[in-house]
Amino acid sequence: MTTANESAQFTIKSIVDGVRSSKFSATEVAAVYLDRTRKFASRLNCNLHLDDKAALSEAKAADQRIKAAGPGNLPLAGVPVLVKDNICVKGSKTTCGSRILENYVATYDATVIQRLRDAGAFVIGKVNMDEFAMGSSNENSAFGPVRNPWNEDYVPGGSSGGSAAAVAARLAPVALGSDTGGSIRQPASFCGIVGLKPTYGTVSRYGLVAFGSSLDQIGPMTTTVEDAALMLDVLAGADSHDSTAVKHPDGGFAKALLADKHGFRGMTIGIPEEFFDSGLDPEVAACLEQAITVAQNAGAKTKRVRLPNISYSVAAYYVIATAEASANLARFDGIRYGYRSAEKNLSLKDVYRKSRSEGFGREVKQRIMLGTFVLSSGYYDAFYSKANKVRELISRDFAAAFGSGCDLLLTPTSPTPPFKLGEKLSDPLAMYLSDICTIGVNLADLPGISIPCGRTKSGLPVGMQLIAPKFNEKKLLIGANAYERATEWHKASPSL
Repeated sequence: MTTANESAQFTIKSIVDGVRSSKFSATEVAAVYLDRTRKFASRLNCNLHLDDKAALSEAKAADQRIKAAGPGNLPLAGVPVLVKDNICVKGSKTTCGSRILENYVATYDATVIQRLRDAGAFVIGKVNMDEFAMGSSNENSAFGPVRNPWNEDYVPGGSSGGSAAAVAARLAPVALGSDTGGSIRQPASFCGIVGLKPTYGTVSRYGLVAFGSSLDQIGPMTTTVEDAALMLDVLAGADSHDSTAVKHPDGGFAKALLADKHGFRGMTIGIPEEFFDSGLDPEVAACLEQAITVAQNAGAKTKRVRLPNISYSVAAYYVIATAEASANLARFDGIRYGYRSAEKNLSLKDVYRKSRSEGFGREVKQRIMLGTFVLSSGYYDAFYSKANKVRELISRDFAAAFGSGCDLLLTPTSPTPPFKLGEKLSDPLAMYLSDICTIGVNLADLPGISIPCGRTKSGLPVGMQLIAPKFNEKKLLIGANAYERATEWHKASPSL
């Protein structure tokens, strides 16, 4: 096989090629990544429920599936996958980063997990996250904050910060994340990796613990755009367990990248003016200007466009998302699911009150209270109904931008580079604004991808976001791949 340090150069494609040529087995791949995980995971606090025995057992089962099917028939043969801890893996803890689910063991596999196994991949572990996916820094986990592998004094972004940090640290070639308002793309930006949020409905949500049901979407976090395409080929598709999951009009995303000869040539990229105003960090702005120049030099035409209502996206999102969270998290009451207060002789009402107040963290309780308020009698029309009207206006703005001749839109993924641990905990508004560049994509049900486009003077990653029309992941990935081919940012990894 190879050494743990050499595994830092692994991609999904290189692993699949190695297994297909019998250069190594899934079990040997697992051993390499487990060795690397033992060395670095505790420093970053990115892995939860570490179980070498279970991971090796998964790998051996994958080897058996590969042997039975023939390695050439399985698109992800031998690929180890880390899974965000709000996605169910049968027999594994699924805590959502919360004390209220600290001892919950999933009794079934999420659809995405079954599809990965059917494709020859295997689960190597679960990773840390903001509690119930509520956060932009991964500091809201009940099991401690995750640290950014590029500088451990900084946050990795959230809520899929554990997934991003683990992939950046090369503890696995891929991790699954979930994205409600930017929770794949923003941590991908902060950790210098690729994060793909597909069109809503592209990937089944069955087995994903719900936060905002009309916004949530599972997606891959990888080191290259090609790897993201390979993952999407397996993950996408309708599912009888999820009525919102649909058959994607496209397919063969990885083949499309291989067949593409044009890249950016012939594309028009829209540059939304609202994302390049005075609120953008100067170092991020400089990286984005360089990225625009790269796209132009690679053959893209660019034009300035407007998204007039995008400034209302944060307010609309936090009304809609918290309202849906209030309803979804009502089930965790100490009776049907989750932690129950140990205090004796409580009335039914007090069981609810004590269990939820002790089991949920501060951010989750804050959002539940806000969501309950905006759904309450007398306030539904004033807040929730208006927020959905704004959502429609934002969708129309994006449609108009694409209708003006733009194939893709290019924006920052985050208005700032990674910030220090604890820097924004006392200022919720500043924290929420970390997602200002990504939230509109979820409100409009669009696909978006974050790819590394530079670093700050202190060496922290900066990401750029590409956005495409609904179900146009193929063009999105071709554009992202064209940029990746023209730069070297994706090849770097942190020195741990």
